[in-house]
Amino acid sequence: MKLIYQLMISFFAVILTVIFIVGGTVLNYYSNYVYSSTYDQLTGYGQNAERLVARTSSDGHYQINAETIRNIETVFKNQKVNFAIYSAATNQTNGNLRVYPAPNENAMRPVPLHLTKAYWQTLKKSEYIRDVSSTGKLLRMDQMPTGAQPEAYVVVPWFYENKMIAAVVVSARIADINSNINQIESNMFVALIISLVLALILAYLLARYQVSRVNQVRHAAHEVADGNFDIDLPSKHRDEIDDLASDFNIMAKSLQDSQNEIERQEERRKEFMANAAHEMRTPLTTINGLLEGLAYDAIPEESKGKSIELMRGETKRLIRLVNENLDYEKIRTGQIRLSEREFDAMEPLHNIVTQLTQKAAEAKDKLILEGTAPVQVYADYDRFVQIIFNVIQNAIQFTQNGQITIKAERGFHEAAFTISDTGIGMTPDQVRNIWDRYYKADPSRKNTKYGESGLGLSIVHSLVKQHGGDIKVHSQLHEGTTFKITFPDSTEPKEEKPKLEK
Repeated sequence: MKLIYQLMISFFAVILTVIFIVGGTVLNYYSNYVYSSTYDQLTGYGQNAERLVARTSSDGHYQINAETIRNIETVFKNQKVNFAIYSAATNQTNGNLRVYPAPNENAMRPVPLHLTKAYWQTLKKSEYIRDVSSTGKLLRMDQMPTGAQPEAYVVVPWFYENKMIAAVVVSARIADINSNINQIESNMFVALIISLVLALILAYLLARYQVSRVNQVRHAAHEVADGNFDIDLPSKHRDEIDDLASDFNIMAKSLQDSQNEIERQEERRKEFMANAAHEMRTPLTTINGLLEGLAYDAIPEESKGKSIELMRGETKRLIRLVNENLDYEKIRTGQIRLSEREFDAMEPLHNIVTQLTQKAAEAKDKLILEGTAPVQVYADYDRFVQIIFNVIQNAIQFTQNGQITIKAERGFHEAAFTISDTGIGMTPDQVRNIWDRYYKADPSRKNTKYGESGLGLSIVHSLVKQHGGDIKVHSQLHEGTTFKITFPDSTEPKEEKPKLEK
């Protein structure tokens, strides 16, 4: 079954239940109200009748004026209200004496001919009795004239000098009472039919609205499946469907970012493959040409030594290119284990500066090392050298006729190393991408012998993170770049050297 029909049935069932509950409650309340109002009205008639028809004779006896009660009954004839008055005096033959109508009067109306003993006991307590002639509980009907209908009765006791003298029975036909209730039921039935039609329409509209919202997410899912990640579903955060739309937007944005990253990395890979092919082709061509020259004795004897040295240099260049890729993959996949220990960083820094001084001189750069020994650092010695070496070499590559400053110092539970240059600098966009694999801030320098692969800074970044350290870069275009690398101290407690007993 489709969702729209499921929702329609759900909404319709809820609305229908509410209608029946409210309708039944209102009808029951109105029925009780009609009967209660009728009983209250009949009670009022019985109380007022005593003041009109009862009087005290000259000898002090309590008398009832039957003529007056007839007049009263005539007035209420249109309302179909009947009266019957019983004397509380006991008659051995007929039981309680009926004063009005007379016992021999043949009225075509339901008139109680006998009041039960329990009935009188209740009246003596000044309590009113409300009943229906057909129930046979307290008010018993010995006979009903032909064609007579059941009536609702109220029996009101009359007292004189704190003594019950008589009781009046005021009655009205139930059919007249029920006619009002039936009219209400008829009106409510019409209202129910109209409500059901409106409920069906409302359930359809609500279901259609909810299904349309679900279909929006569904269509968006199809768009994403087709490769379109530029999706933005409307969401007002009102319910779970809006939350689903918000989550879907987040997912689509994440997929879009992932797709962009994949495309960017693919572009970097293609660029790297082109660079690697170019870098490999140049030394391989050189090596092949020299080997052919040696094989055919085309190279003079005095030049053979220089040719062999040139081939060794080109071979080392190829090995460096391959090793950088192997190192990056090992670092990225966590295959490299660090042998961290504490040592003075100034010694390897002096060695690095010594190794790179010649290269800096070729670029007309000046290397300056600042720091006073010892500067204790906790790191893998070989990887520490690799990190600093690559950053300084990168600075030399992008600096001409400038200065490169290496500063070592202790921080708060860490060792900090700052490498600043006065080179070409970078734009903010280039700074954001320098840690990416194969990225080169200045592609025009891809043929230099110090940065063939574009993996140097990627390796640096991965190694620093593996040490639990941090590397930050600040650069301004045409002004220079500064790298700051920090290595945290070991968190393991140091072993105290045993003290010699004196």
